[in-house]
Amino acid sequence: MTEVSINKQVKLSEHFTLGELCKTGVKTADGNIPSHVHIENLKRVCEWLEELRRRYNQQYVCENEERSVSPPELGGARGGLNEGMSGASSDHPAHTGTPPNLGGEINTDAPIIITSGYRSPELNRKVGGSPTSNHLTGCAVDIRVYGIEQAMRYAVILMDYADETKQDYDELLIERNKNGGYWLHFAVRPKENRRKTMFIQT
Repeated sequence: MTEVSINKQVKLSEHFTLGELCKTGVKTADGNIPSHVHIENLKRVCEWLEELRRRYNQQYVCENEERSVSPPELGGARGGLNEGMSGASSDHPAHTGTPPNLGGEINTDAPIIITSGYRSPELNRKVGGSPTSNHLTGCAVDIRVYGIEQAMRYAVILMDYADETKQDYDELLIERNKNGGYWLHFAVRPKENRRKTMFIQT
């Protein structure tokens, strides 16, 4: 039987690849391969992620550079690792540690780290996802954050963008697990977006 695979280097947007939005550490028989419809949905989400990335770097990272203070809430690795690192996935989105040590360098191009994107039905079952999850259609991503402060900043940027462009998202959830780790769940559907905005303790 021939193993089905995807071209992980295909760009969904300027800074996000198909591999990043489908990567998983969980083995599945189906290989977690999205359909063309799923890929179109992922591209739509990436449009929002690109705006989040741009505004976060502009409003917080560059601002910290001007004050010569290493930003405490950086969401990822050094700018030099952006390509292929806008979102390393683990299927365990909560991050309880501190940002990488930048060795005194100021990161003015911090990537957005995606921990879970598209999930096939098999993968979704294995990771304990909801049977109606937006991840199943490629409409949702989980975003790594370093604590509640960064999660709130990300959320505000996305809400402001929705207001300014008169667009709606389906879900914007700040989630926290029992170990104190936070992540941001964000979803955009092709239509019938509910603008569900919540804080959830899992």
